[in-house]
Amino acid sequence: MNLDEPFRLRGIAAGVALSAALSVMAYAISYRYGAPGMLIGLLLGLSCHFLSASDRFTRGLVWASGPCLRFGVALLGLRLSIGDVALLGWPALIAVCGAVVMTLAFGVLCSRLLGCGRDLGLLTGGAVGICGASAAIAISAALPDSDAKQRLTLFTVIGVTTLSTVAMVFYPIAGDFLNFSSRDMGFFIGATIHDVAQVVGAGYSVSPETGDLATFVKLLRVAMLVPIVMAIALVCRISLRAQEARQSFLISPPIFLLGFITLFLLNNTVLLPETLTEGLSHLATALLLLAVTALGVRTSLREVASIGWRPLILLGGETLFLAATIAGVLLLGIA
Repeated sequence: MNLDEPFRLRGIAAGVALSAALSVMAYAISYRYGAPGMLIGLLLGLSCHFLSASDRFTRGLVWASGPCLRFGVALLGLRLSIGDVALLGWPALIAVCGAVVMTLAFGVLCSRLLGCGRDLGLLTGGAVGICGASAAIAISAALPDSDAKQRLTLFTVIGVTTLSTVAMVFYPIAGDFLNFSSRDMGFFIGATIHDVAQVVGAGYSVSPETGDLATFVKLLRVAMLVPIVMAIALVCRISLRAQEARQSFLISPPIFLLGFITLFLLNNTVLLPETLTEGLSHLATALLLLAVTALGVRTSLREVASIGWRPLILLGGETLFLAATIAGVLLLGIA
């Protein structure tokens, strides 16, 4: 065994223990009062944000909201069947892909109109349209180096995570106001909320069925990360040296997405023991609650207030554009 392993485990223990304790509290409150467990976990996490300033908790919180989340999402592949895919239909699949591309284009156009620059439009448009912070980081790697790139990337990560948290709370309310069915609600949440964690939290706060469908729709958006980032890298290749351009193409699909697809295919081709699938399903729920709670602890709304108003308008406009586009698709009966 690696001699450093005990020290690594000790470094993440405090943050994981904090997230686990808050998750258990959230589950108890949810069980006793019937409130959505994911939402309670998020709110408890936000109330303990001050603890994230301590180095003692930082690594564990990052681990709980990162690898735990991805592993939990991968396990959700066991919950879905071919019938869930057929439930969406080709019009819905096309609508999701079209909305992602339109949001990216909208971000680039509005960033130029606001004087924010193309790079910020690509970062925010991709983060809103695809998969939040992870998309922002991947797109940042494909953009040319500049003095402002790190600052713009940091703003995008903070801003998109904050808006995802707000959307997690209010989008289910908006869906009820628009009289969306359980199927429409899952599609709306999965196609509009930025980060995977918040999609999971919002979806399962409505119902297990809505959460499963929302997660599937969200992973369709995640799957678009690779072709879109490669397209951005191809555009940037014109102004980059050959070596830098080749490095921009070293992008692989997210491991948790591959895991989700593998388990989804396995669940639909092999007869698995019901005890195994049920146990892994409960494990997925526990990991997702842990991740959402840790994400709440890490989320700071104060940092966003120090950013200029133009980028905030850009990011908010992209969020509203995507939500209005998907709502329109549903209300018109296209998807």
